[in-house]
This record gives sequence, structure tokens and C-alpha cells, in this order.
Amino acid sequence: MTIPTMMTSRLILRAFTEKDAEPLHHILGERGTLRYFPNPDPPTREKVERLISGQLKHWEEYGYGWWAVEPRSKNGLIGWSGLQFLPETEEVEVGYLLSKAFWGKGLATEAAQVCVQYGFENFPFESIVAIVHPENIASQRVIDKLGMSFVDRSHYFGMDCYRYAMERPAFHVGA
Repeated sequence: MTIPTMMTSRLILRAFTEKDAEPLHHILGERGTLRYFPNPDPPTREKVERLISGQLKHWEEYGYGWWAVEPRSKNGLIGWSGLQFLPETEEVEVGYLLSKAFWGKGLATEAAQVCVQYGFENFPFESIVAIVHPENIASQRVIDKLGMSFVDRSHYFGMDCYRYAMERPAFHVGA
């Protein structure tokens, strides 16, 4: 499958390559980047390589997945954003993670908006969810800016989370 490249005013969302393993490993190793993830310990380089390979397989299987994110102004990976199928609940989740140097600039929202749009415009999803740790206020702001609504407190990935969702009709109204 050919993974599409998406553009925003400030970002390029493109397919991951093997060359992204080292910069992604560095990003995931930044202090606090994984603070609200189920396992906050930075992964090994080998695990990052498996993560990238797994995402490429996810694209093959589902037709969507995570994109590598880089700024349009210069080459270089700054994180990822995309859609992920959650087999435990049969939901599609929008997610994002950026290097700390790019936090607080609206880039996560910009990337995630493209992902939600791609999902609703290319697949018959009835909804797309976002899962966030209750203490991750910055990520909750991103989710709010996407126009997603709080649904409930749930348990995902072995931890308590807030679950947000956008239903297809709400996407078209806001689009």
C-alpha cells in the first residue's frame, strides 16, 4: 500500500522509514515525553524499530496508521500522529506525540486534525476516539480543539483514562 503524504500549513505527515528509528528513539527518550503513557520508560532502539515496522504493517492491514511528522520549514522528524485500530474495543483512536521542543505551538492539534479528517473522509467510521490520561491537561486541550466530546472515564492500556469521541455527524457539521 502507498501511504499518502499529508500537508498542513506547517507540517508534513509522511510514511515512516527505517531512517526514522534513531530520531524517534531520541524523542521517546526525552524526559517527560512518555510521562502519561502506560509505560513511561523510554524504549530501546530495537523496540522503536519494531514500533515503526508495526505501524507500516498497520497501514497495510487497515489502510491507516501513524504518520511521521516533520515541519515544512526543515527536514527532520519531530514526532508522530495518526489513527490506530484498537482491537480490544474495535474503536479507531487518533493519537499524537511530539518532541518537547514542539509542545505548546498548536502543532499536535494541526496534525491530529488532518488525521481525523483523513479518517472520516476515507473510511466509514461512525466515530473516532481519543484516549488521554486524566492528568494530561495539555493533551486534553488538543482533544477539545479537535471538537471531540468527553464520553466517560474508562480503562485502556492497563490504566485509567478519559475517553473522548467525535461522531461522524459532528465532523461534517464542523468541517
